[in-house]
Amino acid sequence: MNDQTPLSHEARVEKLQGLGSSRKRVEDARFTQGKGHYVDDLKLPGMLFGDFVRSQYGHARITSINKEAALAVPGVIAVLTAADLKPLNLHYMPTLAGDVQAVLADEKVLFQGQEVAFVIAEDRYIAADAVELVEVEYEPLDPLVDPFKAMDADAPVLREDIKDKMVGAHGPRKHPNHIFFWEQGDKEGTEKALAGAEVVAEELISYQRVHPCPIETCGCVASMDKIDGKLTIWGTFQAPHAVRTVASLITNIPEHNIRIISGDIGGGFGNKVGVYPGYICAAVASIVTGRPVKWIEDRIENLTSTSFARDYHMTGKIAATRDGRITGLWCHVLADHGAFDACADPTKFPAGFFNICTGSYDIPVAYLGVDGVYTNKAPGGVAYRCSFRVTEASYFIERMIDVLARKLGMDPAEIRLKNFISKDQFPYHSALGWEYDSGDYDTALRKGMETVDYKALRAEQAKNRAAFDRGETRSLMGVGVAFFTEIVGAGPVKNCDILGLGMFDSCEIRIHPTGSAIARIGTISQGQGHATTFAQILATETGIPAADITIEEGDTDTAPYGLGTYGSRSTPVAGAATAVAGRKIRAKAQMIAAYLLEVHEDDLEWDVDRFVVKGNPEAVKTMKEIAFAAYNKAIPGLEPGLEAVSYYDPPNMTYPFGAYICVVDVDVDTGVVSTRRFYALDDCGTRINPMIIEGQVHGGLTEALAIAMGQIISYDELGNVQGGSLMDYFLPTAVETPTWETDFTITPSPHHPIGAKGVGESPNVGGVSAFSNAVNDAFAHKGLVHTQMPHDHWRVWKTAQRLGLTGQEAA
Repeated sequence: MNDQTPLSHEARVEKLQGLGSSRKRVEDARFTQGKGHYVDDLKLPGMLFGDFVRSQYGHARITSINKEAALAVPGVIAVLTAADLKPLNLHYMPTLAGDVQAVLADEKVLFQGQEVAFVIAEDRYIAADAVELVEVEYEPLDPLVDPFKAMDADAPVLREDIKDKMVGAHGPRKHPNHIFFWEQGDKEGTEKALAGAEVVAEELISYQRVHPCPIETCGCVASMDKIDGKLTIWGTFQAPHAVRTVASLITNIPEHNIRIISGDIGGGFGNKVGVYPGYICAAVASIVTGRPVKWIEDRIENLTSTSFARDYHMTGKIAATRDGRITGLWCHVLADHGAFDACADPTKFPAGFFNICTGSYDIPVAYLGVDGVYTNKAPGGVAYRCSFRVTEASYFIERMIDVLARKLGMDPAEIRLKNFISKDQFPYHSALGWEYDSGDYDTALRKGMETVDYKALRAEQAKNRAAFDRGETRSLMGVGVAFFTEIVGAGPVKNCDILGLGMFDSCEIRIHPTGSAIARIGTISQGQGHATTFAQILATETGIPAADITIEEGDTDTAPYGLGTYGSRSTPVAGAATAVAGRKIRAKAQMIAAYLLEVHEDDLEWDVDRFVVKGNPEAVKTMKEIAFAAYNKAIPGLEPGLEAVSYYDPPNMTYPFGAYICVVDVDVDTGVVSTRRFYALDDCGTRINPMIIEGQVHGGLTEALAIAMGQIISYDELGNVQGGSLMDYFLPTAVETPTWETDFTITPSPHHPIGAKGVGESPNVGGVSAFSNAVNDAFAHKGLVHTQMPHDHWRVWKTAQRLGLTGQEAA
């Protein structure tokens, strides 16, 4: 097995397509040809269809449910209610946050769109028709939609199932509608810093409820084989192994008899991490009927009943000297979790990683307190393209820095540069408990400022403001500066688990005799390009061209146990597992090569795709030759084959960062905000595939635009969802999306095997603040300190009206 035509070193590097190569995505061939493998494409013999009866009330008592008319419809097999699930102890299910959630409403409904009954029929349209015939009688109750009133003495008690349980999963509860109180930092020291500060800036900063709204809604197909006792569920799961474990806990089916298959997923963004009632009802229906059951939600169901994001109300106080040096940070958060605490946060962090809220700044003392409360809204709190509440934390500190800058009369960029953690302070221990791995913040922001000619922008803005004041223009220019440090790679078992499952990840590699390979990973791609980038990691580590490496994910019968994909943990955790497994392969390959070349292992050096005898460049063994020998050469003391597995528990998180600058023009008479320029510099450590990074940044910035400039899931005083369809919920198109200008610096993570940090979430984390800061900056010279998101046309126009800029008095 000799390579016939020797290639040059450069040609071998190019053929390898390893780290740093802008390799085209291998996944796209099937997607662009309509050959994706989606859940709703699955058709099984005898398959039934499920659909939900949902509550039209935000808060009501169920007085009766009449199924007779629905059951009389030809083709309807059954109608399940909580009464049917109770004997199986399946009317409630555990959430990933340690709460319990009703699978089907038991006695009360707690949010509009809550699941009340599950209709099972021979046809999807028959099921939909039968849903309309299920008669549910309700006694309306007073709804609670304002989180600030959740713990009032006269507030209606929402969760009657736990009203007397005054100790929850995260400690004592202050009120029947209270979920947890979580605090971090030095409260006394922070209060002392505030009391003695020369300047204190204070603001209430709300991050509105939004929804990830993936292109594919949630759904599953459950199939129980009563002969072999095996339950197979195909679904839109971001964490297949965790779903299998939860399914086993709920159904008492042994875990080895449950197979979870997560194929192609049309976007996740955190929406598909949790377990939804549809999964449980489909599984129960299949177990009862012995036939496969499919459940696919429609768009309105997805927007109104699956996991929301954000809904954090953050009161901040920031202490500083008159010259802008920050001396302390105090923050209290009121977290609206809806009807059930269904967040997918690590057990020890009920508010996620919000204690990254000190951001990129060397703040000597800080305190954080978070109160979680129930309201009559859909449950959730997912990390919508961010890592466990990091977007909220970053938005909080970046808005607070701007508020402080305005109060001091300082430039927003200048105050950031003055307070950055310096390069020589890493590894840096924050006041709220994190150890930042590496960073060079000053270089990143200065590069961004130089690229956009920040001084010229401010000079232009000054001229614009003068012209506006003279009545020569009706448009105001805003320059938004945002700098973020994200915490990603949830994985260290010492401080990260969900329901007791440590957040490690895994890779299993098998090299075939002919030199191709298959690697199975514990994650699951939703568009990140894992099949492309993980193959590139392995190509560099093993010397096998990326084109000859197949990546498999999402099947619990074949993939090693892993905690899935969310919070930018794929590269920091699974990518590390992949690199380590590849190094195990190479270590064994080196022993085989030494045997074949009749030298000591230490006499060999690695060269792209082969081992070379030091001082004798003609004596080589390629990985292809070594792979074949592994299966047919009896090497003393070494077992045949070339396989490896790695379960990687990282020693720390990783901390990507970035500098974003946004320039907008605001028409005060219409409220229309036009994005003139958006510059995004990201530092994600070692760059695996620059082209895919660019695509990830473009996608994340587009979602940041959506959130900052229009997305909101709001409720009226009766608990009715407003914005529950794409007629009302803002998804940017090519018309609204500006041109993104991307850039980078490279600061490798010192503890990651390849130095990578992750990038998929970063643009959403930094982009939202940049947009919001730009809009607020446009009005800053008129005395405005802070306006709440989203900055849609109406709200921006109302801000201009309130400031007397529209020529009309504020209402």
